[in-house]
Amino acid sequence: MKILFAFILFFEFSSNPSITEVRKLYPTVTSSETNAKEFVEKLAAFSKEDNKTLVAYKGASLAIVSKLEKKISNRSKKFKEGASLIEYAVANEPNNIEIRLVRLSVQENVPKIVNYRGNKKEDATFLLDHYKEQTGALKVYVGKFIEQSKSFSTTEKELVQ
Repeated sequence: MKILFAFILFFEFSSNPSITEVRKLYPTVTSSETNAKEFVEKLAAFSKEDNKTLVAYKGASLAIVSKLEKKISNRSKKFKEGASLIEYAVANEPNNIEIRLVRLSVQENVPKIVNYRGNKKEDATFLLDHYKEQTGALKVYVGKFIEQSKSFSTTEKELVQ
């Protein structure tokens, strides 16, 4: 019985996370260094061939942990790798609202000096224009993001309530 339980635990924690799990974790990744590192670890196995939404989250995870790097060159390299994955996901699925949400969330929170802020208005408009088309958990997730985002006016935030 103990062996079965250990196997189940190993399988549960070694498998790739589901999109539901990633959505649950993403809003918490900036709250601590531990959360950020765990998020990166959970997404490490994904590659460009995988689900493009998860590729975007992997890119966001790298961008977020890049600020934890001691050396500026490593910080820059990791951030560029993350931004590249996000842009790859957007290029492959430009009408995916969740990928646009991920890009906007990263661009909202990077320093201006990084020069990765050029799509904020485009993505914010996209989220508002396509919000009502969404259903279920994704609609709730996008709505919560819009409500807390600095890219939307009070009036725009009221549209998702």
